[in-house]
Amino acid sequence: MSSQAIASIQTLFQSRLATLEHLLKTAQAHFSDESFLQKRIVADMLPFGTQIAFTCNQPRNFALWSEGKPADNLDPEVTSLAHAYEHIANTQSMLIDISVADEKLAEITRIDLGDNLYLELSGGDYIHEFLIPNFYFHLVTAYDILRMAGVPIGKRDYMMHLVPFVKQG
Repeated sequence: MSSQAIASIQTLFQSRLATLEHLLKTAQAHFSDESFLQKRIVADMLPFGTQIAFTCNQPRNFALWSEGKPADNLDPEVTSLAHAYEHIANTQSMLIDISVADEKLAEITRIDLGDNLYLELSGGDYIHEFLIPNFYFHLVTAYDILRMAGVPIGKRDYMMHLVPFVKQG
């Protein structure tokens, strides 16, 4: 993985965080209050607000990892729009100046999973096998919660990072 690949991951995280912000704005316009932050697909799943925090945790921890700092997850209790937007904006700003040396990608990274469980992955695997899949899981879950709650969104809203490339034939 090269510095160009790292820049590509930065871009991926930044553009999908823009998608998350777009989904949040669309939901805000659809609902009359902030209670939608507590909506969930099923009772044992975490609510929309928590999905925002968990989506942000992946690029946030990528930025911290690239600086040699330990993972530091956001508070999962997102109970206001201001808090949700703050998580997204702060995460976006953390992604701006990432630089990762090639040696860092080979370094073993320990990921604590709770309940005395952990993973050990190379830096490259940490990015591709842990951060990115978790990022998409929580982004899709946030999208699904909003769809289930009746927010008028569709695939175009989820895939908005491709809109600049759409051509008319």
